[in-house]
Amino acid sequence: MADGENNASNNSASSSSPPGSPGSDLNRTLSHDESDPNSTSPPTTETETGIEALARRVQESLSMSKRHKFWETQPVGQFKDLGDSSLPEGPIEEPTPLSEVKQDPYNLPAQYEWSTCDMEDGPTCNEVYALLAQNYVEDDENMFRFNYSTNFLRWALRPPAYFKSWHIGVRVKASKKLVAFITGVPARIRVRNEVVKMAEINFLCVHKKLRSKRLAPVMIKEVTRRVHLENIWQAAYTAGVVLPTPVTTCRYWHRSLNPKKLIDVGFSRLGPRMTMSRTIRLYKLPGSTVTPGFRKMELRDVPAVTRLLRGYLGQFAVAPDFDEADVEHWLLPREDVVDSYLVESPETHEITDFCSFYSLPSSILNNANYSVLKAAYSYYNVSTKTPLLQLMNDALIVAKQKGFDVFNALDVMHNEGFLKELKFGPGDGQLHYYLYNYRLRNPLKPSELGLVLL
Repeated sequence: MADGENNASNNSASSSSPPGSPGSDLNRTLSHDESDPNSTSPPTTETETGIEALARRVQESLSMSKRHKFWETQPVGQFKDLGDSSLPEGPIEEPTPLSEVKQDPYNLPAQYEWSTCDMEDGPTCNEVYALLAQNYVEDDENMFRFNYSTNFLRWALRPPAYFKSWHIGVRVKASKKLVAFITGVPARIRVRNEVVKMAEINFLCVHKKLRSKRLAPVMIKEVTRRVHLENIWQAAYTAGVVLPTPVTTCRYWHRSLNPKKLIDVGFSRLGPRMTMSRTIRLYKLPGSTVTPGFRKMELRDVPAVTRLLRGYLGQFAVAPDFDEADVEHWLLPREDVVDSYLVESPETHEITDFCSFYSLPSSILNNANYSVLKAAYSYYNVSTKTPLLQLMNDALIVAKQKGFDVFNALDVMHNEGFLKELKFGPGDGQLHYYLYNYRLRNPLKPSELGLVLL
C-alpha cells in the first residue's frame, strides 16, 4: 500500500489509505472487477491538476484499443466533450416510453442466473455480507478489506420507498451460491436548481475467482434496466478510478484516534523524528466534549435537524434533497451503524448545530494481533452557532469514546475548514463522483459538493 507522503501537522504519523479511501484502486461502486479492465491513470504532477487535465492525460495515455469501451457506450460525460461550452447542462438522453424499456433481464453466461436479494431475509443478508466481506474492496497491498455489517447493509439498502428489485445478485445455477452483487437505492438529488430523481448505485462486487467473466458490464446494464422500469433515468455513483467523466474529485483525510494500533497494523507509520509516545501525545483528545448542549440526536429532533440540514445543503451545487423521512432513516442514531449529535441551546432549546458519522470497519488481513480496524466516516455536519472546529473536535471525542481507531473525512462541503487544524492527514488517492445521464458543463470543486455516498 502506498504511503501517505503528506503528514498531518506537527510531524504526525502518516496514513496509508484503508479500503474505501483513495489508497485502494477502486472504491464503493466499482470493486476490483472487470467493468473497466484497462483503465489506468498516470501520476498527477504539480503543474497538471484538475479533472480536465487528469482526464485528458488519461485519454492520451491509452491506445485506441484500451479506452473505456463500456463507458463510451453509456450516456455519461465523455472526455472528448470536456470544455465544450455549447453542450447543455442536464439529461444527456431523454427518457424513453416505459413500454420500450427492455422487459426481460439481460443474458448472463449459461451457468449463472439472476437473483433478487431480499435484505429483510436473514439468510440472504448473511450471504450478501459473506460475499462482500471476502471479495469487496481491498487496499493495493491486501492488508485491509471492507467489512460492512449486516445491520449497515440493511440500513444502506432499505431507505424510504426502496425497491427490492434493485438489490441484484448473480448465483451459480447448480449450487445457488451467490457470486456477484450490485445495488441501487432511490434518492432525490438537487443539481443546481433542479431536484432530480436518481438511483444511487453501490456495492458492485464480483467473486475474486470470476473476475475474467465480464460480469460487471452486464450487471451495470441490468441495474440500469431495472431503474428505468421505475421511470428513473439518472444515477449517482463513486469510484476510485478515472472513468468518463468525474463531476468532481475528492480526497479522504484520516485522523488517528488510536495511533499505536494504526501503526502496529501498517495503516500508519511513525513520522520523521517521532517516537510512539510523542505520537500518542500528539493525537490525545480531551476526555469529554466541551460544547454546552451537545447531545445525541433523538427521534423528536427529526423536524429541527431536517430544517437545519436543508438550509445548509442549499448552498451546494449538488446535494441530496432530504425530507423528514430521509433524515429519520439516514441520520437517526443506530448502534454500530450511524451516530448523530446536535447542539441544543441551553437557553432557547433551539437546535443550532449537527454532526454525524457512520461506522465502516475493515478486516485486518494477515495480522496476528488484530482482526478489525474500526473506522468512523464523517457524514453530514452543520455549523451555525458552534464553530465548526469545535463541533468536529467534539465529534472526534465521542468517536474515540466509542472505540474507533480512525476518523475519516472527505474534503467536501466545508470540511476543509477543520481537516488540518484537527490533525487529519491526507490519504494517498482520490475518490471520483459521477452522474449517469446528467451532464454538468464544468466540473465542481469538492467544496461545491454536498453529497456523501456510502
